[in-house]
Amino acid sequence: MYKLFFHLVFKRMDPEKAHYLAFRWIRLAVRVPVLRTFLAAALAPRYKELRTEALGLRMHGPFGLAAGFDKNAVAIDGMAMLGFDHVEIGTVTGEPQAGNPKKRLFRLVADRALINRMGFNNDGSAAVADRLQARVPVFKTVVGVNIGKTKVVPEAEAVGDYVTSTERLARHADYLVVNVSSPNTPGLRNLQAVEHLRPLLSAVREAADRTVTGRRVPLLVKIAPDLADEDVDAVADLAVELGLDGIIATNTTIDREGLKSPAYLTSETGGLSGAPLKERSLEVLRRLYARVGDRITLVGVGGIETAEDAWQRILAGATLVQGYSAFIYEGPFYARAIHKGLAARLNASPYATLAEAVGADTRKATV
Repeated sequence: MYKLFFHLVFKRMDPEKAHYLAFRWIRLAVRVPVLRTFLAAALAPRYKELRTEALGLRMHGPFGLAAGFDKNAVAIDGMAMLGFDHVEIGTVTGEPQAGNPKKRLFRLVADRALINRMGFNNDGSAAVADRLQARVPVFKTVVGVNIGKTKVVPEAEAVGDYVTSTERLARHADYLVVNVSSPNTPGLRNLQAVEHLRPLLSAVREAADRTVTGRRVPLLVKIAPDLADEDVDAVADLAVELGLDGIIATNTTIDREGLKSPAYLTSETGGLSGAPLKERSLEVLRRLYARVGDRITLVGVGGIETAEDAWQRILAGATLVQGYSAFIYEGPFYARAIHKGLAARLNASPYATLAEAVGADTRKATV
């Protein structure tokens, strides 16, 4: 039903307008008590075998919504209603910004992919912090907060910008993510170099600890799939050295190799997400797990369309998995299908728990 609706309606609409229309429907639905209860029962069934502990947090399952969909923390309950076990909001910057000029979001239907050059359009960390402070949860869900650099802030002052967002947002975050991997903010990816990343992560960690004294806010870093293998290794080693809680692999890519869509689409600048990212994101995840093992939590994202994709990420080393682009193509039953398929695969596997399955294939390959 949704796929027919997508082809008849959403496919004919400007992608950004379609996004905000769907967003509005989700927000409206969760405000109606009877409707949200019905939708949650239909779209978010719980499987006891999928219960997950990660980052010191308990979740209904391992599958969450990646950052980028709910930039301003306005639809957390709506996305939980649709079955996502955690919701990562953002990317949020120190100052509000409109993002890049439109048109800035493109569907590559033939590739089941998106290209975006949104440019961290968001209300800014002060406004988002106020919204999170005022939120009265309808559904219990884990909320991650993804922070990035304000575009007008020079690279040399990036640390201070991240610290400002941390001081405002850390108390409202179940976990915090430092995003240094979007291709749509000039100079941002330079911060992935270890000599820049070490002082940045150290400063954010100190700010989070200074701001939130009653608990430790888990800190993760999100990296690009376009890093060279030796740079992936360097980030992994740095994460262990600094006592980081996790790494999210991966963000969007600037690579366009092997795409089927017309050249007028594939030539658009920005980050490519969706199915074409699947292979490289899985490679990066395997490399990270081989390097860090169980010492830190890995989150697999990029091209996760099916339960089999999610299962492969878990076997490769991901404790948590996330989706976004496939949600655009699969619709409201996306999370339900992932959960159902994961439960079936776990029950048919030799593993008693999901935790036992994490990294199993990568461990076998390195023996």
